[in-house]
Amino acid sequence: MHFLGHVVRFVVAAIVLMLVGFIVPQFSVGGFWSALFLAIVIAALGWIIEGIFGKRVTPFGRGIVGFIASAVVIWVAQFIVGGVSVTWLGAILAALVIGIIDLFIPVSTPFEAGRNEHRGGDYR
Repeated sequence: MHFLGHVVRFVVAAIVLMLVGFIVPQFSVGGFWSALFLAIVIAALGWIIEGIFGKRVTPFGRGIVGFIASAVVIWVAQFIVGGVSVTWLGAILAALVIGIIDLFIPVSTPFEAGRNEHRGGDYR
């Protein structure tokens, strides 16, 4: 994925996080820049977790373990990004809403996208 593709992906993720902040109680994002930085932090934390534990224990994975990892990453990210406030319940609900949105607008993980580029294509 080229630089512009990453920029577009993070802008879309920021818009989704702002939408989630509007829908989900106990999850608030201060504005677009906070949402954009939150999207970058969530992607970085997910990439680190995926690198350490493998594909099954990532926020981008499917199933209950991926869902729990996603909620934990969202909750931890609030301590890194200013203007973001999340409770445990808010993180769980946000992970659920983001998972539902991901069903309709699937986005590959940064780790997976990098691997597919080295193979010569995106194999979704």
